Amino acid sequence: QVQLVESGGGLVQTGDSLRLSCAASRRTVSIYTIGWFRQAPGREREFVGGISWSSGVITRYPDSLKGRFAISRDNAKNTVYLQMNSLKPEDTAIYTCAARSSPEVADNWNRYDYWGQGTQVTVSS
Repeated sequence: QVQLVESGGGLVQTGDSLRLSCAASRRTVSIYTIGWFRQAPGREREFVGGISWSSGVITRYPDSLKGRFAISRDNAKNTVYLQMNSLKPEDTAIYTCAARSSPEVADNWNRYDYWGQGTQVTVSS
């Protein structure tokens, strides 16, 4: 069983940056991909990006977030980061990371095997 713990959320102002962390409970060779998702009240869960490291590092982002969000990984710390820049009020949501064994960065939440509990990000105007 893999446990994922997000941290780094909080209250920020428009234009600020924030870095979220997703720490895995233990190193496992069976996990190759971490995806980040967010969900705002009354809205569908949204894919915000993912990273895969099976054969080289691959990142994937929705077009709407390219250039503002960036994902990286610290292998030694078993941690994946979501760097969010130029934050807007519409970025307010609960951000959750998820892990899967496949090397494909899927944008569908249901294709992941493990999920964290989420961390709240609130961007004030």
